[in-house]
Amino acid sequence: MSRRLCISFLSLLLATLTASGQSHAKEDWIQLFNGKNLDGWIPKIRGHETGENFGNTFRVKNGVMQVGYEAYEGPFNSRFGHIFYERPFSHYRLVVEYRFVGDQVQGGPSWAFRNSGIMLHSQPPESMRRDQTFPVCIEVQLLGGDGERERTTMNLCTPGTHVVFNGKLVRDHCTDSKSKTYHGDQWVRAEVMVLGSSVVRHIAEGEVVLEYEMPQVGGGAVEGHDPAFKRDGELLESGYISLQSESHPVEFRKVELLNLAGCMDPEASNYKSYYVKSEAETCR
Repeated sequence: MSRRLCISFLSLLLATLTASGQSHAKEDWIQLFNGKNLDGWIPKIRGHETGENFGNTFRVKNGVMQVGYEAYEGPFNSRFGHIFYERPFSHYRLVVEYRFVGDQVQGGPSWAFRNSGIMLHSQPPESMRRDQTFPVCIEVQLLGGDGERERTTMNLCTPGTHVVFNGKLVRDHCTDSKSKTYHGDQWVRAEVMVLGSSVVRHIAEGEVVLEYEMPQVGGGAVEGHDPAFKRDGELLESGYISLQSESHPVEFRKVELLNLAGCMDPEASNYKSYYVKSEAETCR
């Protein structure tokens, strides 16, 4: 089967999975965020070593993961941060519920007002250099409105990467979705369907707002990185997931994942009918 036919088939599969509405009771969703602490998560803040949670940027309060900057002395100074889940994934559905709160920290760039992100297919956290700006990854850009102007969320940004959209390689750093604008401090449900290096779909409050194909390494918008982790042209089949700190306080109350890769042998005890990628070595 050609790659184009394969992607078309997987896109159809995506539509089926998205529309199926299967209940969580029938699916083994993994709670990446346990609502109690940051167990399983690894912070990396620019200017600091991997694992150092500078200024208590990431913390848990009242069952919510908070991103805040109260302990930052002086201006923000481009101290962009990410908190990575401890293991990579390739094929999955990811649900994140987020909201923006409060005021942007002093010195945060104007474009980072009510701005955060979900990073997909990322390089490992330990591979990021001390002064690296962003991981090489695909970013689901989360944006909040200012109360007046239209501003879509769940856009696509590409630090050190490219994607294929409508059959053409996209070299622009960011591509807007077709979502509505979410003003104020309301919670927003963001879902992403990821099928390896084939298709990625963004879903805001149940509405498909963006879809693209063939995430791959390439382009710019990332600085201070190790060239060994930026092999231009390489398709991104899997990687780490992280949440961003970009200078505006944000909260996450749900981060859950349905793994779509696993045992596809119906005779095995851990077989799941919704798996789309076979990992025969996991069968029991």
